[in-house]
Amino acid sequence: MLYLIGLGLGDATDITVKGLQALRKCSRVYLEAYTSVLTVGKEALEEYYGKELILADRDLVEQEADEILKDAKETDIAFLVVGDPFGATTHSDLVLRAVHAGIPYRVIHNASIMNAVGCCGLQLYNFGETVSVVFWTDTWKPESFYDKICKNRSAGLHTLCLLDLKVKEQSVENMMRGKKIYEPPRFMSVSQAANQMVQIVQRRREQGEELGGVTEDTVCVGVARLGADDQKICTATLGQLVSCDLGAPLHSLVVTGKLHPLEVDMLRLNAQPDALRHLSTEDGS
Repeated sequence: MLYLIGLGLGDATDITVKGLQALRKCSRVYLEAYTSVLTVGKEALEEYYGKELILADRDLVEQEADEILKDAKETDIAFLVVGDPFGATTHSDLVLRAVHAGIPYRVIHNASIMNAVGCCGLQLYNFGETVSVVFWTDTWKPESFYDKICKNRSAGLHTLCLLDLKVKEQSVENMMRGKKIYEPPRFMSVSQAANQMVQIVQRRREQGEELGGVTEDTVCVGVARLGADDQKICTATLGQLVSCDLGAPLHSLVVTGKLHPLEVDMLRLNAQPDALRHLSTEDGS
């Protein structure tokens, strides 16, 4: 049996009882270590779970998945995922590989950013398409995520923005030279994401392009370390979030759409003073 087990969002204790029971009877336990991270390290998880963990990086999961599934017809294998097992399409691919190999599987769900973000005060059924915001480079500055946010706002919907993280990534130079040298981990902050969006707004305004309803004054919510004891939530305008420090990763950003009065009241609980005046309008701008 292949078990796909969600670990939740905070620390080692966020695993479900069902997940912990399944994990402890497995002969091999893999920890997926590149689509997200917990607030504690591998050693803390091993101590609490009572099992040795095998780190599964992108190369192992996406290119050498057969190694994970090895002997899974004869013994139980666990694949641990921060949040919920189906928070990334990569994990669907692992399930399909197991099915094609005749290996039974079981999914044990847990909380993820996709539902925990409701704690910011916005109602989950008012969210549109989720978008990913990637780190820009000197030569690559995609703006497609901004257009998707604008499309959501035109329909009155909020947008959850998942912010980029780079774990065990190679530089272009080392990749071209075939050197297995990896860059230090990087985690995009709310401030960095907001800064990239403001740059898009400014560039399009200067060039006379349509802004699509997202400007520096649009009400947004920055969240950090949801599920942890020190989680932070900050309601502010997009422009204000450029200078907002929410501390250690992981961060996510929400761009609001049309606001229900109850949502407005909830957003006020964590609002910056200068953002309060923008919460009086129902479209969050």
